[in-house]
Amino acid sequence: MTCVYITIDTEYSSGLFTGTGPIDRATNFARSVACLTPDGTSGICHKLELFERYGIKAVFFVDPMPALVWGVAAIEDVVAPIIEAGQDVQLHCHTEWLDLAGEANPLPGKRTGQNLYDFELDEQHRILEYARDTLIAAGAPVPVAFRAGNYGADDNTLRALARLGVRYDTSHCPALPDASRISVGPETRDATLIEGVIEVPVGSIGTLGGGQRHAQITALTLAEMRAAIRHARDTQAPTFTLVTHSFELINRRKLTVNRIVHRRFEGLCRALSTMKGVTTGTYRDNPPSLSEPGETSEPLPAHPIRTGYRMAEQLVSNTIYGAL
Repeated sequence: MTCVYITIDTEYSSGLFTGTGPIDRATNFARSVACLTPDGTSGICHKLELFERYGIKAVFFVDPMPALVWGVAAIEDVVAPIIEAGQDVQLHCHTEWLDLAGEANPLPGKRTGQNLYDFELDEQHRILEYARDTLIAAGAPVPVAFRAGNYGADDNTLRALARLGVRYDTSHCPALPDASRISVGPETRDATLIEGVIEVPVGSIGTLGGGQRHAQITALTLAEMRAAIRHARDTQAPTFTLVTHSFELINRRKLTVNRIVHRRFEGLCRALSTMKGVTTGTYRDNPPSLSEPGETSEPLPAHPIRTGYRMAEQLVSNTIYGAL
């Protein structure tokens, strides 16, 4: 069985931050986490309903860093419905919030940076320790897996995670090799032990130019995702990781549902519920195992018809609904 990890980076938006008051937090939550629109909710509660309907297990990587400006209650509001639904909560971290934290910044000298790799090892350890402890204080179990905001991790991130007892990281995206600074390249597509942590790469498919395209809900069509998962199963890949965000089914500024991505996501859940030889899982209950030495999974080869359809669909989506 190939285990598909549906991973949801679940986060308030630092880019939509307007202030430290309760109305500011509520507005950010409504746009970035709950995703409330005149047509209904399309955020984490909508996803949780779909997962229950189709029998899907998923991993919510929750960012606790907004607690620096709004307190732990802001993270409790995110964690509670996920835990209640029986889904997996793991650790996420956007260091952009350090710049908004002011005196609450836990680093010496109130250091700031856009990505974890902008910080030294001891600084990263302190940031991740704060994030872990805050996530637990918000009601989540002790995390066993992590993804860096913006994929912005490096080998020091893995060393810091190992110190904290976090066994898995999924910050390496082979299709976006410049996003992280972990010492692996785009050819590393299988679970690999690095600095005492098992690195679980984000899935990808081949492109016509010879590169890779990342397996994100907004980056691939439903046909491409289905084909990629079947390919992983048929080539006996043990895992395949898909990425989405709490807010990706809407345009957060216009507060409109993106009908194309909305249908795509439900179609993915429906396909996974019936696909033979495939299961969905979590890092807690279905942890990934290391690949055999020298073993390398090949991504789904590019196909001109699938590629052309994606380009057309993305053009329509961007024209009608705009950017996230």
